[in-house]
Amino acid sequence: MIDARHGGPLSPGHVSHTFTWLVAEAGLPPVRLHDLRHGAASLSLAAGNDLKVVQAMFGHSSIVLTADTYTSVLALSGAQRRGSNGGTGTGSGP
Repeated sequence: MIDARHGGPLSPGHVSHTFTWLVAEAGLPPVRLHDLRHGAASLSLAAGNDLKVVQAMFGHSSIVLTADTYTSVLALSGAQRRGSNGGTGTGSGP
């Protein structure tokens, strides 16, 4: 990120502070900027995106890190997919 006023990089602390202020001003419940990253990765996996794609999107050094971090999302999204096709795994419905 570039600070348009000075042309240099923004400090992570400044970005986090500004985000926290914006969340409070909007009357939203407290959320960390990093929580949005986890939310985006979780939504991506729940939408059926491949684990390798999510690893690349978020710059994880290994697929093991991605899998370990989002195991609960992977399990949940798999169960939801099975439930949406009658639990047969065929996609043919009940």
